[in-house]
Amino acid sequence: MSVGRGKLTLMVLLAVVALSFLGYAAFAGTGGDPGGSDDPLVTRSFVDQYVQWKVAELNTGQVLRGRAGSELILRRGQAAVVDPTGNGVIDLTAGVDIFARGEVPANHLLVIPREDGRGIKAESPVVVMYRGGAVLP
Repeated sequence: MSVGRGKLTLMVLLAVVALSFLGYAAFAGTGGDPGGSDDPLVTRSFVDQYVQWKVAELNTGQVLRGRAGSELILRRGQAAVVDPTGNGVIDLTAGVDIFARGEVPANHLLVIPREDGRGIKAESPVVVMYRGGAVLP
């Protein structure tokens, strides 16, 4: 019984593909434990900058300017929004935008959409939690 040249080529190609998948599956899990030091899911600097909350204490008149995507929560004191663009800072808790010189409500989650000078100005000594990066005085 004779097998055609095209069929033989197809069978060899299928065998090579099947062996490749088997080889990949056999050695895919040898890089260490997922999330371990040999195979981190994210880098430490990413966690430090974007996931962990940091605390800043500002004196009256000091300004904290957020980076793009920064999140801020005023924990103590009184602050006003700094908004040189006129586009506002997002108050996710209330579902509104707060514009220049608008009062920052305590314990509300604010988001700075772009790194263009938006942030908050301390009207009294304040404590602010932030993550995602900020330019401090």
